[in-house]
Amino acid sequence: MYYLGNKEILNNYKIGFLCSRKVPAGIILKTYDWAVEQRDKGNCIVSGFHSKIEKDVFDILVKGSQPIILVLAKGMMKRWDKKIIELVNQNRLLIISLFSEKVTRPTIKTAIKRNELIAEISDKIFIPYFSPNSYLQTLYDNYKLKVLTL
Repeated sequence: MYYLGNKEILNNYKIGFLCSRKVPAGIILKTYDWAVEQRDKGNCIVSGFHSKIEKDVFDILVKGSQPIILVLAKGMMKRWDKKIIELVNQNRLLIISLFSEKVTRPTIKTAIKRNELIAEISDKIFIPYFSPNSYLQTLYDNYKLKVLTL
């Protein structure tokens, strides 16, 4: 595994956040409310922050002070957004990748491995919505004792 940032964050109670790309409107608003609640409580969230809704949740979380774990479905990037660098420098962000820097793009296969790692390292998993018969449903079935849903 490859790491960038504060590995001590792994010692926190962690809530994994995963969500299908296509989400009903009513679920989106409830998910944003959930993200604000997690930020205000200072809970550590683990996610790939890859889909639109996951990116929106990341933007909500960074306005707080809690630690965050970003798990990539590709190798570490050589250049990072200024916001990411600031969070790493503040010891609030840990970035994890299972893949070498030669893996430059996420694939379905790498996303599945990323999501499994998120499920493994999280104490609980929040999946506000998953499409029927999707990989996230399979993940839900495998980890249902740890999963919270809307």
